Amino acid sequence: MRILVVEDEKDLAKAIKNILIKNGYIVDVVHDGLEAYDYISLGDYDAILLDVMLPKLNGFEIVEKVRTNDISTPILMLTAKFQVDDKVKGLDLGADDYLAKPFDRKELLARLRSITRREAVFISDILTFGDISFNKDILSISNEKKEMKLSKKESQIFELLMINPNQIISKEQFTTKIWGYEFEGEYNQVEVYISFLRKKLKSIGSNVSIKVQRGIGYKLEVCDD
Repeated sequence: MRILVVEDEKDLAKAIKNILIKNGYIVDVVHDGLEAYDYISLGDYDAILLDVMLPKLNGFEIVEKVRTNDISTPILMLTAKFQVDDKVKGLDLGADDYLAKPFDRKELLARLRSITRREAVFISDILTFGDISFNKDILSISNEKKEMKLSKKESQIFELLMINPNQIISKEQFTTKIWGYEFEGEYNQVEVYISFLRKKLKSIGSNVSIKVQRGIGYKLEVCDD
C-alpha cells in the first residue's frame, strides 16, 4: 500500500514514515499544503495521513479541494487540537477519521487499517489510454502490434502520464514525485527519460505520444491520424 504523509514537523514526519515502512507500507512525505495537493492530484495513494496546521494550504482546505475534485482516497487527519469543532469540521469536509497528537503507534496503524479496509477497491495493475496498455506489475507497454519493457524510472514517469492523460505535468512535479522532495539533481534527467519513452512509443507504432509544452512540462495525448 502507498501512503502519503503530510506533516510540516519534519522530525514527526520522519518518525511516522519509519513506523509505516517497518509495517510494510510504501511512503511519500511532503511538508506543506500546496505540495501535498500536487502529490495527491498526481499520485495513486491508498491513504493520506494529513496534518491540519500546514503552511500554504491547511488540512481542511486540502480535504475540501480533494473531495470537490472527486478524489476518494481515504484521509486520516492528524492534529494537536482536541476541540470537537475541529474534528467535526474535518469529518464534514470529507475526512474519514481523526487522530489527535500525541498518538500511540498502535492506534495510528489500527486507524490506518480501518480506513483502508473501509475504502478498499480493486485497482488494476494495467492502465490503458489510446491503443496503449501499461502494465505496472511487469513494467511494460504494449498494443496489438508489440510489447516493450520499461526501466523502473521510465515506468514511474509513464505511470504519472497515464493516470493524468491530457494534463500537463511539469519537470518539478516529476522530480519531486519520483526522485523525492529534497531532490538536488538536474531537471534534464526528466528530459532523458521522456526521450526514451517517446522512442519506445514510436517503435511499437502507438497512436499515443508525449507532447512537450516548452518551458512548462509534458502531457500524454492520442495522435490525430
